[in-house]
Formats: sequence, C-alpha cells, structure tokens
Amino acid sequence: MAIDEPQSNDPPEFIKRSSVYQEFLAEREEILKHKWLESERLGEDIGFEKALIDWVRNHRDAWRTNRRCTA
Repeated sequence: MAIDEPQSNDPPEFIKRSSVYQEFLAEREEILKHKWLESERLGEDIGFEKALIDWVRNHRDAWRTNRRCTA
C-alpha cells in the first residue's frame, strides 16, 4: 500500500453481502444493546468485553434459536 493511499475501514462489498458478516453485525448489535441495558442497570459502563462474555454465556443460544425460527 502506498503511503498516500487513503485507508478505509469499510469492508469490501462481497464481504458486506456475506451471510457470515450479516450474522456478525446482528450479534454485535445485540451485544451493544446488552451492554447498554446492563450498564444502565448497574449505573456504570460495564465495557464491551464484559457485555460480550455475559451475552454469550447467558443469551446467545436463545437469541440464535429465536433468530432461526423467525428467519
């Protein structure tokens, strides 16, 4: 990559259209919602990593099951 070449954090179109990427975005959105709700409940920001771990342990299986049933 040339030094003056602009960098973009935006993924290529073929990645954006992939079902794996779409699933990643949907899970990420749920984790961010969980982070917000738990942070509000506790009165402090719990951080993304703690929210991620808690969501995976306690909510991901049900979320995935529900997502498959409504898809």
